[in-house]
Amino acid sequence: MRIVQVTPGSGDNFYCENCIRDITITKELKRQGVEVVMVPLYLPPRLDVGDTTRGMPVFFGGINVYLQQKFGLFRRTPGWVDRWFNAPGLLNWAAKKAGMTTARELGETTASMLRGEHGRQAKELQKLLDWLKEYSPDILCLSNILLAGLAGQIREQLKIPVVCLLQDEDGFLDSLPEPLREEAWELVRQRAAEMEAFIAVSTYYAGVMRERLSIPAERMHIVYSGIDTAKYAAAAETTEPPVIGFLSRMCFSKGLDILVDAFIRIKKEQRLSKARLRIAGGKTSNDEAFIGELQGRLEAHGCGADAEFLSPFDQQSRIEFLQSLSLMCVPEREGEACGLYLMEALAAGVPFAQPDNGVSPELRELTGGGILYSPNDAETLAGKLQKVLLNPQERLRMARQGREAAVRLFGAERMAGELLKIYQTAVTHFEGR
Repeated sequence: MRIVQVTPGSGDNFYCENCIRDITITKELKRQGVEVVMVPLYLPPRLDVGDTTRGMPVFFGGINVYLQQKFGLFRRTPGWVDRWFNAPGLLNWAAKKAGMTTARELGETTASMLRGEHGRQAKELQKLLDWLKEYSPDILCLSNILLAGLAGQIREQLKIPVVCLLQDEDGFLDSLPEPLREEAWELVRQRAAEMEAFIAVSTYYAGVMRERLSIPAERMHIVYSGIDTAKYAAAAETTEPPVIGFLSRMCFSKGLDILVDAFIRIKKEQRLSKARLRIAGGKTSNDEAFIGELQGRLEAHGCGADAEFLSPFDQQSRIEFLQSLSLMCVPEREGEACGLYLMEALAAGVPFAQPDNGVSPELRELTGGGILYSPNDAETLAGKLQKVLLNPQERLRMARQGREAAVRLFGAERMAGELLKIYQTAVTHFEGR
């Protein structure tokens, strides 16, 4: 079976769970002898990519997508002009500008991309179709439902099934301004009919998207994301002073300010006065002011020297970061679909304290490797952090139980095997029509 995995690049400026998941899928399928290639969209991926995109051009280059959205002239430019705008140096420059477009511009581009062959980037779609016809895959997997505008023409022109991974698209779509929000959701609902199967990263998120997209149960599958658990040696069973870790994009929606406020509170407890906070996961230019305000808040409360904002977040840096932690906490405001950072933490023997929303209750039920608290409440979170950090026996129990469960449930080999079965079934059903 020949598989194409279509993955948007994030610019590698922050911890992108979808990007890490897709790279892991591609690497593991290759390791198992499957013919698979990852096709990058918008920006070239660089972080931990290995040979997954070797020799691959970037389709729907971010600069071309923007120019074709804004100016009709660029929808008719010759190929050599488009290739110039896809030069790696220019795209890497564009990656640093991620987050500088307005919400309305982002919404308009999203809707245009969802229109596919009828959108302003139709020229880019044709380039992808031309390449796919030469490569001749048996199945194509989209990284998320925001790419659904590609599915119809791929299905029609290549006569192959298209499947789609589902992870956190609802938060993005809901953040768009009206009327673009409802327009985008309606386009997604329409395009959903053009895909053979959907693969959610959790039972929680499968339920969310089944309801919002009216997807029949037989077309919805659940496959937990996977990691190379063998690379994650267990963290020290005792860390003194205790260290709380945050691993995600350093932004408001991830609740970093809630964790900072909770950290300031627990430092007032004499037994935790030496506790430390380590923060990793990257940022965009839009996050700079927010991070600066948090650093100022920590300094004002005398905690600045005990809080680190770390830059690297490639896989090896993440593993080393996890080895230093006593507890992981990412206080997501709205909850999220996957919780890959929790899977990484558990594999390293680091328990978690998470808000009682999104996938967190599901992961706690599956692994026993953490505790929950009432969302968006720094005082409640501080109480939970204090309870865990001052009870080393309970923390150690959660660490051991969570690590055992992570190795059993969240391995890359298991994830790739389950996906391969879904792909094979999709191809068989599609050819049988």
